[in-house]
Amino acid sequence: MESLKNDLLLRAARGEQTERVPVWMMRQAGRILAEYRAVREKAGSFIKLATNPELAAEVTIQPVDLLGVDGAIIFSDILVIPEAMGLPYEMEEKKGPVFPKVVQSVADIDSLRIAEPEADLAYVLDAIKIVKRELDGRVPLIGFAGAPFTIFCYMIEGRGSKTFSVAKKALYADPEFSHKLLQKITDSTIAYLKAQIAAGANLVQIFDSWAGILSPAQYREYSLPYIKQICDAISEAPVTVFAKGAFFARQEIGNLNCSVVGLDWNMDPTESRMLVPNKTLQGNLDPCVLYASYDQIRKEVRNMIEAFGTQRYIANLGHGVYPDTNPDKVRCFIDTVKEFATTSAL
Repeated sequence: MESLKNDLLLRAARGEQTERVPVWMMRQAGRILAEYRAVREKAGSFIKLATNPELAAEVTIQPVDLLGVDGAIIFSDILVIPEAMGLPYEMEEKKGPVFPKVVQSVADIDSLRIAEPEADLAYVLDAIKIVKRELDGRVPLIGFAGAPFTIFCYMIEGRGSKTFSVAKKALYADPEFSHKLLQKITDSTIAYLKAQIAAGANLVQIFDSWAGILSPAQYREYSLPYIKQICDAISEAPVTVFAKGAFFARQEIGNLNCSVVGLDWNMDPTESRMLVPNKTLQGNLDPCVLYASYDQIRKEVRNMIEAFGTQRYIANLGHGVYPDTNPDKVRCFIDTVKEFATTSAL
């Protein structure tokens, strides 16, 4: 087993005792850091950066060096899976991802392939290997993928949306078509996450970013069964499931074969502990708290940890950090988590 100098995050994920609460942030390798923006400029575009293993590795490690987080998360995008299946995307400045072609028929699904990570996503696996070498065991490395339903949304809608009404229409209008596409995405995702772990990822996170647009009944039919397949297939490393907006599914997510349940800021810590008593929880500071004063940030962070408790808990935001956040405010959040054990004992 790999020897890590700081294994707090892994131990917390496995439900083991920790001396203090570990902390990392979603989107920590990104626009909040001037150093990231410099590398992005050198790369020329987001996609060129994400597909260049050396540069992707560099920005993956930056938050460890510059912010002091307890884990690195590989710099990539959830949409590499549809691309690996044969549906490429483009990243439009200030608009986000756009798919020139979308999936509209069973014939379109049949034309997609199940991703072969070693061939189709070698650049991600190469980046993981570089990060592992450069980190030299300082902190664990997190791999990730989008949940099948979230990927399904983009493959059908073709871009981001507040409602994803085109994707949701497919669930009602053609359940058979929807399940067929979801299964193909799931098969690709299982292969991809296993390949990330084989390349060196110590734990993996499934991002169900658009979980909250579904009703509880639809979530049980079109998202949970596919996340369950992924959790059941991965025994090599701890799995975190983060389903944004799916407050109604916390108990069911807690019953999955995962180690950690990620929470957004609308999910109450005390209630979540009652609903998910036997899993590690992760979250869930509102990213907007980081716009507040340093004193207010410290107060909010301490309140959060007091509500969750210091064991079986990983401190994080309730969603990704916003790009215009002051890095010093981010450091205040991270330092407050790290200092909690000593200050709370005084």
